[in-house]
Amino acid sequence: MSVVILDFGSQYTQLIARRIRELHAYSVMLTGTATVKEIEDHQPKAIILSGGPASVFDPAGPRPDPRIFELGLPLLGICYGMHYLVYHFGGQVERADQREYGRAHLVCYEGPLFAGLSGDVQVWMSHADSVSALPPGWHVVAKSAENPVVAVQSADERIFGVQFHPEVVHTPQGLRVLENFLHIAGVPRDRTPKHTLNLLLHEVRNRAGDKRVLLAASGGVDSSTLALLLARAGVDHTAIFVDHGLLRLGEREEVERTLRNLGVNLVSVDAADRFLCALKGIADPEKKRKTIGGEFIAVFEEKARELGPFDLLAQGTLYPDVIESAGSKGAAMIKSHHNVGGLPETFNFMLLEPFRDLFKDEVRKLAQLLELPDEIRLRHPFPGPGLAIRILGEVTPKRLHILRRADAVFISTLKEWGLYHEVWQALAVLTPVRSVGVSGDERRYGYVLALRAVTSTDGMTADWAQLPMDFLDAVASRITRLVPEIGRVVYDITSKPPATIEWE
Repeated sequence: MSVVILDFGSQYTQLIARRIRELHAYSVMLTGTATVKEIEDHQPKAIILSGGPASVFDPAGPRPDPRIFELGLPLLGICYGMHYLVYHFGGQVERADQREYGRAHLVCYEGPLFAGLSGDVQVWMSHADSVSALPPGWHVVAKSAENPVVAVQSADERIFGVQFHPEVVHTPQGLRVLENFLHIAGVPRDRTPKHTLNLLLHEVRNRAGDKRVLLAASGGVDSSTLALLLARAGVDHTAIFVDHGLLRLGEREEVERTLRNLGVNLVSVDAADRFLCALKGIADPEKKRKTIGGEFIAVFEEKARELGPFDLLAQGTLYPDVIESAGSKGAAMIKSHHNVGGLPETFNFMLLEPFRDLFKDEVRKLAQLLELPDEIRLRHPFPGPGLAIRILGEVTPKRLHILRRADAVFISTLKEWGLYHEVWQALAVLTPVRSVGVSGDERRYGYVLALRAVTSTDGMTADWAQLPMDFLDAVASRITRLVPEIGRVVYDITSKPPATIEWE
């Protein structure tokens, strides 16, 4: 049984799905216009209508299949979802005098949706329309100083609407609101990490049987956890780790030691010279990415042929990859992913994707159960092209050597100060800019190194991390002393948006 979330274009819809899973219930995201048949295929116990940028009185606005109201399931509408429920059942929605965006505080709240909440309830608003009249028999169950209709419920207490977003961290007690809805709907909450692991082990054993399984190990948490899952399931597997020469200091040795000690059949390929040769003279970041991707496929395919034949290709595809690549029917195409329909036709393998329905935080929990060391399990995200896209301009052995040492100093100092796990991602960027400096009594030109650290919950948006000034002073001093090619260190204080987390 599941909670089906109908997506009407909100930037927060994935967060709704993740929060439901944090409560140990299974959630599925479908496009807002999914048919009743598509919804029923997921054995729904309840339905949540997400927010979205449209207005319910816009003729072109998205509408759910009206037959969902014949299913008799509990419904929760969030923002646009609330507006649609009110509109559908005969209430009125109007354009507000001004858009309400940001924090608000409930001045009163009642009813089963708010059971267990107490004190000051802060909520996060983001809407341009407001409810001006309720459907017959409905009543208001929460209001704020600025808005007399913040939450509503039907007379039978089976349909609810909230104007705020309970799924975001800016609504501190929002998880309790969602938990109350699950309780009202009678949704099973038995999907624990251990339960999920047992299901995946059973699935992998059934799919693989006596077949040979191949996978690419990058050293990241997704592929490392998948490799451990295959090893724990006892299937015949080979993990190929391609060292493209663009890794962080000591990363290859750490990955090899960790995975082999945990029973993974790991084969490493040292292709650093090949990648550096292919990257010679390339400064454009998109060309770098395509060149690295093409070389990786070629190296991986060559090694697979040498070690083969194989029957299955295991991939660490995650649920967000599927959603963003329109893997779920009706979803909008946001960006393509190399592991969702982007493999070359020469890869004549059947795919094994055990994590296809999981979010990254769920994979991290599985990794903990599989005893993947925290050094890999909790490691900051690292791009597939590696340090190549953290070197602005051409990638050369000299620049790689400089950046690799500087990055190691930055990361090790973060850990030393107890700050590493306080940020979502931290990185160093080697710029092509040279700046005048003084070393001893001599004038010299050194590279300008940019440090970047951000806080985030999912990487979709991010704030620059306000690291202590004494830390920044210490790390800049340490980098310029230990990496003499760097003459100046700057700190990036741009959030996402408008910037991205990586510089390229």
